[in-house]
Amino acid sequence: MAKIQMKTPLVEMDGDEMTRIIWKQIKDIVILPFVDLKTEYFDLGLKHRDETGDQVTIDAANRTNELGVAVKCATITPNAQRMTEYNLHTMWKSPNGTIRAILDGTVFRAPILVKGIKPFVSCWEKPITIARHAYGDVYRDTEYRVEGPARANLVITYPDGRTESQTIFEFTGDGIVEGLYNTDKSIEAFASSCFQYALDTKQDLWFATKDTISKTYDHRFKDIFQEMYDRDYKEKFEAAGITYFYTLIDDAVARVMRSSGGFVWALKNYDGDVMSDMLASACGSLAMMTSVLVSPKGVYEYEAAHGTVTRHYYRHLKGEQTSTNPMATLFAWSGALRKRAQLDNLPELEAFADKLEKVSIQTIEEGIITGDLNNLLDREDKTIVNTEDFLKAIAAKL
Repeated sequence: MAKIQMKTPLVEMDGDEMTRIIWKQIKDIVILPFVDLKTEYFDLGLKHRDETGDQVTIDAANRTNELGVAVKCATITPNAQRMTEYNLHTMWKSPNGTIRAILDGTVFRAPILVKGIKPFVSCWEKPITIARHAYGDVYRDTEYRVEGPARANLVITYPDGRTESQTIFEFTGDGIVEGLYNTDKSIEAFASSCFQYALDTKQDLWFATKDTISKTYDHRFKDIFQEMYDRDYKEKFEAAGITYFYTLIDDAVARVMRSSGGFVWALKNYDGDVMSDMLASACGSLAMMTSVLVSPKGVYEYEAAHGTVTRHYYRHLKGEQTSTNPMATLFAWSGALRKRAQLDNLPELEAFADKLEKVSIQTIEEGIITGDLNNLLDREDKTIVNTEDFLKAIAAKL
């Protein structure tokens, strides 16, 4: 059988632990037999990041900007334990955070729905996509532990020396204080990515914050979204038959719980972090979630939403069989291949990506599953297999 040809390579970012092993299995079992795969390979495993002073992460992100599509394996963000375990030179930052900053991207996450695994919210019939602003707010905050009576002031100093000051709080005893920030540029990039993603997927777009309480900070997000929609996207949305609306996050949560799904829900950084985990849990697990980083200029980086599955990796090192769910990583590969095919006008490659997702879902629906789905799949005749055999079952259908 002639392999499907590619024109332009993907940026391939390898990762850590169990997901690194699954990464190779996916390529060997379900992609390489069918596709003449072209990638530019970057090893983002923690050991190699340490050896290169994390330059490999920067290089991978920059090359993604040039080629337009990347696929990324799960990676370790080291803590004190990992410093010792891997004998690191320093506690390197999250590779995902570095890549997001370079691409100026927004993270879109959605559940992989299959028959027999019913969301805990019974009315959800179609996937809900969380669009998370991945810059600033609490993730880049400045914090202080206040000891004893004190006045906390917020001071803005301009280049010409002019200052503005406002008292945050008069402490009469111990307490805590925190400073947050964001930029118009980043919010505009976030809004642009959300509007474009909604158009690409032909889904309604919701945006929610707490602007009734945060009358300047959150209201700025609301204003920028509305201004960009009215100026750049209103006619496009109407032509596509989709809608955009803003609502308070309180109202949005209530509406989400009563909805049938099938829309993009845009949220600030912390809100998106929390709600994407809620969505994943309500729909099964993080192993059944897609995740794609989209930049305002249309660069796409696909990845799994979960971590490196350390517990299974330690069992693997002991020679034990593991039944690790590869679905999120499979869909990262299929998403990247589909986007590459669309950009390069390769209908055969796009059809392969569609088939890969279809048969992966069919395999689960027919009862061939990894161990994590045993209590989730509502089916009498189930066969729990290891990761390699699960992938072989998919390859047989392909």
